[in-house]
Amino acid sequence: MLDLLAILAEQKRLILLITVAFTVLSVVVSLLLPARYTARATLLPPQQSSSLSTALSAQLGDLGGVAALAGGSLSLKNPNDMYVGMLTSRTVQDAMVTDFGLMAEYHTHYLSDARKTFQRYATVDGSGKDGLIHISVEDRNPKRAAELANGYVTEFQRLSAHLAITEASQRRLFFEQQLEEAKDNLANAEEALKQTEQKTGLIQLDSQARALIESVESLRAQITAKEVQLQAMQTYATGENPQYIETQKELDELRAQLAKLGGSESGSDASLIVPKGQVPEASLEYVRRLRDVRYYETIFDILARQFEIAKLDEAREGAIIQVVDKAIPPDRRSSPKRSLIVAVSTALGFLLGILVALVKASVENMKSHEETSFKLERLRRSFSGSKS
Repeated sequence: MLDLLAILAEQKRLILLITVAFTVLSVVVSLLLPARYTARATLLPPQQSSSLSTALSAQLGDLGGVAALAGGSLSLKNPNDMYVGMLTSRTVQDAMVTDFGLMAEYHTHYLSDARKTFQRYATVDGSGKDGLIHISVEDRNPKRAAELANGYVTEFQRLSAHLAITEASQRRLFFEQQLEEAKDNLANAEEALKQTEQKTGLIQLDSQARALIESVESLRAQITAKEVQLQAMQTYATGENPQYIETQKELDELRAQLAKLGGSESGSDASLIVPKGQVPEASLEYVRRLRDVRYYETIFDILARQFEIAKLDEAREGAIIQVVDKAIPPDRRSSPKRSLIVAVSTALGFLLGILVALVKASVENMKSHEETSFKLERLRRSFSGSKS
């Protein structure tokens, strides 16, 4: 140990020179490296909440055959992972590249290259114990870094506007589509009834025939609602599911009641829903048209109520993504860490200086021995001879 310390003391100038050289070089390099800033945004994913459907669907009574669908379980597992996947999707990142002109910023000729470069500077993490999603974007301009981080949220909201993500939004989208179809069918039925009235004149039905029509069309509407419910249940339940079996039994009972009244599930081409003796022969066409209008009115009413329930649930859940911390321009750079670079480089220079000093002392020590010096000379000559 004393010999080593003595060697280091003798070679202190060499060690110091190498250490200073590494320090100066690291300072120059760290100053030449462009400063980069990291902006961060924190998001709160939607929380799964209890549905309003259970309370409100009771208002539908027997006509709410699709009420059970509203309470169906469409819960999402690991929502953070799904939202992180959407935030880092190609659609969102390509929109970021296009909207912020990142192809010119990164000096790339292809959208895919700009996307890959952007992925190196952007991080989306939703695996923290706090249950939040953290977005970090690095850029040379602090203001631009904040704009990119906030732009991530904007692009995600644009994407999610076209997707049904939460349970309520899935139900809302389903009933919205069904309601639009029922609206068109009702409009067509009303137009057909209007044309029939203009053709045959307004026909007043007696109260018994009108009540029979309304009863049959109410049953037809309930049957259609049960069929919609069964169709939706098939997406998450098998034919042996108790709820599915019970719903199927209710559907069979409704069909049996409709058959007793002489009605049919078919459209306007079906058999007449009342006996011919109860309605004059001239009124048959009017009855058919009125039957269709009452049927589609009932369907429209059921779907409209379910649609409003889904909208209330969706509003209760709030925004798809809520911003906890909006990204602001950082006041300190995130890289390069100049002090760390200088400290590490100085330590490496010091260690390299010690290594060089020990190697130099070892070579000089070998030269001081005659036998070792002779061997080194022979080795040098052999290398010189091979080169010549």
